[in-house]
Amino acid sequence: MSLELQSFFSSLFLVPLLVVLLVHGCDGRPLYPLPSHLKDTNRRLLQTFRPYNVAHRGSNGELPEETSPAYMRAIEEGADFIETDILATKDGALICFHDVCLNDVTDVAKHKEFANRKRTYEVQGENITGWFTVDFTLEELKTLRLKQRYKFRDQSYNGKFPIITFEEFISIALDAPRVVGIYPEMKNPVFINQHVKWADGKKYEDKFVELLQKYGFKGEYLSEDWIKQPIFIQSFAPTSLVYISNLTNSPKIFLIDDVTIPTQDTNQSYWEITSDDYFDFIKDYVVGIGPWKDTIVPPEHNHLTTMTDLVAKAHAHNLQVHPYTFRDEHEFLHTDFHQDPYAEYNYWINEVGVDGLFTDFTGSLHNYQEWTSPPKGDEKNVSDLINKIEALIASFKNG
Repeated sequence: MSLELQSFFSSLFLVPLLVVLLVHGCDGRPLYPLPSHLKDTNRRLLQTFRPYNVAHRGSNGELPEETSPAYMRAIEEGADFIETDILATKDGALICFHDVCLNDVTDVAKHKEFANRKRTYEVQGENITGWFTVDFTLEELKTLRLKQRYKFRDQSYNGKFPIITFEEFISIALDAPRVVGIYPEMKNPVFINQHVKWADGKKYEDKFVELLQKYGFKGEYLSEDWIKQPIFIQSFAPTSLVYISNLTNSPKIFLIDDVTIPTQDTNQSYWEITSDDYFDFIKDYVVGIGPWKDTIVPPEHNHLTTMTDLVAKAHAHNLQVHPYTFRDEHEFLHTDFHQDPYAEYNYWINEVGVDGLFTDFTGSLHNYQEWTSPPKGDEKNVSDLINKIEALIASFKNG
């Protein structure tokens, strides 16, 4: 499909939402304080016929990570899911932020009023010094501005965007012109529960699930409820995944770190948690795993070596595999791909056989998939959509 035709289709999918806005009127709410209450039954559903395009912290190859513009850009570029990391503030608000420490991607060091907030905490067995989200209220964190993590990426958006809340993140997905899933991570739950206490005595995991349920996220994988509002809940902490299995039946993904890093809550080794016995156990609670891709095909001197049996083993246990993280730059691409991210996508989708990919560059993955495995029946979908729009307009005129 040509890029011009893709753009044409995308513009058509925006029309139903605009029509509904015209019919119901604009409520004048600020951009993304809460999800819209407008119901658009004509939104195009999530594709499920090819590996999922997971926008890792939004389209953060282009814009500062976990910001509203990064997520909106990812949706515009074709993401199936927008991915985020959920931490907590001193006053118990849930926010979208990757690091427990604010040092690397905010301007906190420039805020003299916060100079005395610098602390040293133990995080996953390592002492880390800096400014931590758990020592700031949401109001205080909203005064900070985010910046690009990597120096070789575009720095022109540094200092422009604030930290967003979990609710604001949810609103971006729910207000999208087509159905877009969310892929939130319960981030560092052990650390959060040590430092943040809620007045009702509940834990971080309880608050995480409560917010999802507040906005209608429920249902097993591929159920009717899930298709309407797709979600994967992810975590590196198996205890948290098991715990929330009693709270929600939404599908969960067990994240797997490097071979040298044990689980943060149970202190189990990589080899323990990727064994057949462990997969037999964890498959009762999760629908898949999210491993670091270098554990699937280990590199040596930036060159790929022999593929492990991790994907085959997971698939044998009926577990999906969503590896992280795919990045377009030569700093991350292995030499086997000759600086071509499409070659990397081709290898992982067609040779390794993964079921989803976390990427910093949503657009490049979407382009690759549109060229190699385009949706079937696009013309019929557009025709049906136009008919629905015409019917909606006619009902409004006759009302």
